[in-house]
Amino acid sequence: MTNLSNGKKIAIFAGIAVVVFGLVFGGIMLTKDVGKSQETITSEQAENQMNKLLGGINVTNVNPIKASISDEDILSEEEELPDISKTPLTVTGNGEINIEIFASPEKAGEDTDGWINEVAKNFNNENYKINGKTISVSIRSVTSGLGVDYITSGKYVPDAITPSNEFWGKMIEAKNVNVKLKEKKLVGNVAGVLISKSKYNEMIKKYGSVNMKVITEATAANEIAMGYTNPLVSSTGFNFLVSTLYSYDTDNLLSETATEGFKKFQQNVPLVSYNTLQMRKSAESGSLDAFVLEYQLYVNDPTLKNDYVFTPFGARHDNPMYAIGTLSADKESVLDKFCEYCLNDASQSLAKQYGFNQNDSYKSELPNDIDGSKLLSAQKLYKKNKNSGNPIIAVFIADTSGSMAGESINALQTSLINSMQYINKENYVGLISYNSKVYVNLPVAKFDLNQQALFKGAVQSLEANGQTATYDAVVVALDMLNKAKKDHPEAKPMLFLLSDGEQNTGCSLNDISSVLSNYEVPVYSIGYNANIAALNQISEINEAATINADSDDIIYQLKNLFNSEM
Repeated sequence: MTNLSNGKKIAIFAGIAVVVFGLVFGGIMLTKDVGKSQETITSEQAENQMNKLLGGINVTNVNPIKASISDEDILSEEEELPDISKTPLTVTGNGEINIEIFASPEKAGEDTDGWINEVAKNFNNENYKINGKTISVSIRSVTSGLGVDYITSGKYVPDAITPSNEFWGKMIEAKNVNVKLKEKKLVGNVAGVLISKSKYNEMIKKYGSVNMKVITEATAANEIAMGYTNPLVSSTGFNFLVSTLYSYDTDNLLSETATEGFKKFQQNVPLVSYNTLQMRKSAESGSLDAFVLEYQLYVNDPTLKNDYVFTPFGARHDNPMYAIGTLSADKESVLDKFCEYCLNDASQSLAKQYGFNQNDSYKSELPNDIDGSKLLSAQKLYKKNKNSGNPIIAVFIADTSGSMAGESINALQTSLINSMQYINKENYVGLISYNSKVYVNLPVAKFDLNQQALFKGAVQSLEANGQTATYDAVVVALDMLNKAKKDHPEAKPMLFLLSDGEQNTGCSLNDISSVLSNYEVPVYSIGYNANIAALNQISEINEAATINADSDDIIYQLKNLFNSEM
């Protein structure tokens, strides 16, 4: 090119530039969607698709009717609870003297979660006798929070309970139930925060160590995305709540300092999950850097051990045993004998195989004098302050198709009206229903006494008939949320879909999934004698929970969901 004129050189370079630009631009256009799923769309595309979907949906506005609010709408704690048959025995004792024990699921579940089941079966096979009578134990797998509710309400009272930690025993005592600690430690376990290895290394580099104080500071500073389970029912979630409050004020976990610290912490918590399954799914999707779990569950999962670092916190989970009520001398002897059997070498060796007794050197940082009344107050503090002053906008979507007629629609109405008491009054609530059409029964408004009366009236007027346009209803509800969000930009939006899961007309899930994903609105689905697989599909889009319930336990399930999310 040294012999070319300057003009020719310029022309050649210009030509090369055009070609290079064309190749680069073409490459960008060809590869701009590489790595994106087909469902990934822009906000503008989502809005356009939303408007297109709305244009094809038949929506009817219903004139709201007020209903009077009275104490008669509120069920007692005993009435809210499902029949005990919903949690069947995992071990059935047949001795002439038999005692029933509530046991937490990590030791009364299946496979590596079934330690106490196996110990109980071995105990029953020994054919021990007291005063010439054969003895045995029956085990019922019940979450610690649910077990306490059965006992304190008087709905169903076993002879003994072994929750995950001592918090629950202290709360039973605080509710004036006769409870007696028989054994402080049946089998050792600890609660912990699982932090992804990359994030853990970042925290070590910045803070020098990782403990509960560091975790709360890093979460409040929005340096890690932290998730935990509902502290009103989960032992690990409850332990985490108490430990968080204590990290802000070691003298008084209910002080103003602790409360304000907790509110700041909560502002940057993306998830307080309804259950462990929901939390695990959020972690697997990459939306959480850290979450809570017991060590026994962690150590039995190779994937968790490979991807996360376990940091213990709070009170130990040593699975104490309590006698409930006044047991006869014979029954108390059976309980003592069973505790002794749980502590023998064979039973403790089995426990280690199941992942227990692995952290015996860990000592709790929490004080020993936290009594039951303080623990009850801590749960109330959580309920009041969990949204850190930021309200929630929720639209309820009620299935009123023909398949919901009878028992299902009655259960839906009863459970929704009773659960109104668990919705914070600063939140914003609306209601739509659907069959082959979609009905706006109640526009979104602050859930004050007036809105509560309108909500109750709308729920009471629901009637089941016609076909099922579930996803049409979701589109309309999402539009209601978006409009309300413009007036309340600080609020967190969510949908609650109450249905039997059937769909036979209108939009498909495929039509709306990318729109839902773009708006990042969680859809909590509550199944009434439902096709849970169908409901789970829509809830999984933005990592919300699906509740599988029937008419016997939906009231209690909805109560727990609203306590967790509303």
